Amino acid sequence: MEYTTLGTTGTTVSRICLGCMSFGSSDWREWVLEDEESKEIIDRAIDLGINFFDTANVYSLGESERILGEALEGRREEAVVATKVFLQMREADPNSGGLSRKTIEQELEASLDRLGMDTVDLYQTHRWDRKTPIETTMRALDDAVRRGQVRYVGASSMWAHQFAEALHTSDHLGLERFVTMQNHYNLVYREEEREMLPLCEKEEVGVVPWSPLARGYLTRPHEEIDATTRGETEEHMYEHPYRDGGGQEINERVAELAADKGVTMAQIALAWLLHKDWVDAPIVGTTSVEHLEQAVEALEIDLSASDMAYLEEPYEPVEVSGHR
Repeated sequence: MEYTTLGTTGTTVSRICLGCMSFGSSDWREWVLEDEESKEIIDRAIDLGINFFDTANVYSLGESERILGEALEGRREEAVVATKVFLQMREADPNSGGLSRKTIEQELEASLDRLGMDTVDLYQTHRWDRKTPIETTMRALDDAVRRGQVRYVGASSMWAHQFAEALHTSDHLGLERFVTMQNHYNLVYREEEREMLPLCEKEEVGVVPWSPLARGYLTRPHEEIDATTRGETEEHMYEHPYRDGGGQEINERVAELAADKGVTMAQIALAWLLHKDWVDAPIVGTTSVEHLEQAVEALEIDLSASDMAYLEEPYEPVEVSGHR
């Protein structure tokens, strides 16, 4: 395993972050793993040197956090755990979502209880809340840090101008600022390179991209995607413009380069991200130990400048996706 420093926190994290969206309950989404299989993957991740785990309260409506917390019992101090808040947890309770002080305080308490932790390392806003002033949100997050419930705060997908406003608000008021950005970024979705990633680089914000494999689109030839359980059942898989803007040709070039190097398509896609200086640790979700092991092996793949250019060349601008 390779390690890096997460943004300006001084905290050391593995270059692969294990995403925990696929752990919890198949009642939530059909492809999600139950307890035993989930914990097997988490255990293997630890064996492989992964110390960085990302979950969210909304994943399987809390079950992901519970499983992660139980899997880390007895080895909590070695782990760097991130979770998120914003999406509504309970249909009958509108205050179970958003970024108001009430929501942040009650949902943080619930997350800590499920995780079995007094303090979470990284607490992230899952999306931008248009109904709550950013000052209110940042004050509530700052208070959570001062209470000792949170070590660092981070954000997820939003417009660059919104992220800049949040950083400015924190600086102006002397509040804890966002130290990470969890954004949508992969070989077939690179719109973040226009504004968000340069902003993160300028502000020394750590970058932990979600969907590094484009919901599986970069793991197999594009004509085979529908043959997977997730491809058959996951309506969200088609809400992103992965097939647009040169996406199919990029998919074919990933397959070609993978064959040339004797590795998998997923490993090439991950290696591309790991070669990007502004990326700290891509968040890799998996439903098998084999795929987890292959993700870690991607750290050993060397892509030349010409390989990188070959993979990137077909890309064309696409519609912004993942927030709005």
